[in-house]
Amino acid sequence: MKLGILDQVPLPKGQTVQQTIEQTIELAIEAEKMGYSRYWFAEHHNTNGLLSASPEIWMTRIASQTQRIKVGSGGILLPQYSPLKVAETFKSLEAFFPGRIDLGIGRSPGGTERTRSALTDGSENNLDQFPRQVDDLIGFLYNQLPKQHPYRMVKVTPRPGAVPPVWILGLSPSSAKLAAEKGMGLTFGHFINPDNWEAAFKAYRQHLKMGSESAVNACVFVVCAPTKEEAERIALSQDMWLLGLEKGDTQIPALEDIEGKSVSSEEQRKINYNRRRAIVGTPADVKAELEALSEKYGVDEFLLITNTHNHGDRLQSYRLIAEVMGL
Repeated sequence: MKLGILDQVPLPKGQTVQQTIEQTIELAIEAEKMGYSRYWFAEHHNTNGLLSASPEIWMTRIASQTQRIKVGSGGILLPQYSPLKVAETFKSLEAFFPGRIDLGIGRSPGGTERTRSALTDGSENNLDQFPRQVDDLIGFLYNQLPKQHPYRMVKVTPRPGAVPPVWILGLSPSSAKLAAEKGMGLTFGHFINPDNWEAAFKAYRQHLKMGSESAVNACVFVVCAPTKEEAERIALSQDMWLLGLEKGDTQIPALEDIEGKSVSSEEQRKINYNRRRAIVGTPADVKAELEALSEKYGVDEFLLITNTHNHGDRLQSYRLIAEVMGL
């Protein structure tokens, strides 16, 4: 089984941006040493606690600090950008770091309507144009737009040049179908909502082009510690962070601020519901659940997200998982 990391670059409460940057670099360097195969950056805007607003910039910094691990986006919000600009950015990255770049894209609006409008400088919401934009992106990446295309004579710089693998991040059968039809990889967002997994993977496998190689993985919240009790204690910061997201607070709370704090029955219900998106436990627990999920989904690769307040707890979680999975 291959394992990677999806980093939202969370800013824990009480920590500075510079500290988080330094810890992110340390985590990526250590992840490569531990045997993780990918290190991807999410894209979030207008938040007070998720620093990955520009995955391409984080990718460049991390790829410069590492040697082998593949570095990618998880993912670029294509409806908010020009396919040409995305193609040029990622062909440039591929030129800088040959064979180490992944281009993950998604259809998400990137936040509220006001945030989306700011990203697009007030242009119309074109989420329904995502399939067309995917076609344009591929056309620009390979400089093979159809003859009738209005931008056919626009060529991507640098050229010639290698093209990074393209992945679509999604939850729905429509996203999975699109990824399959275009010969792209599919990343299933278990950490967002695992409920539609069967229909999504079925659509991908049914519509995969003849001769195309299946490339699928799933992204999961994971918290691992030496004991079940310790894992549950550490995971409390992630549980309460997920509750805070609903109120617009994206900073991870410190354990000392939330331990022993009472929660309402409704909040506890939400915590229990959110745990569907996560694996929490000892190394043996995590291994067993990842293997079960691998068999259920029919995938042999996962991207892990561990959003805990303490950096040491986060490093320990990834290290214990790497050891038990034999990375």
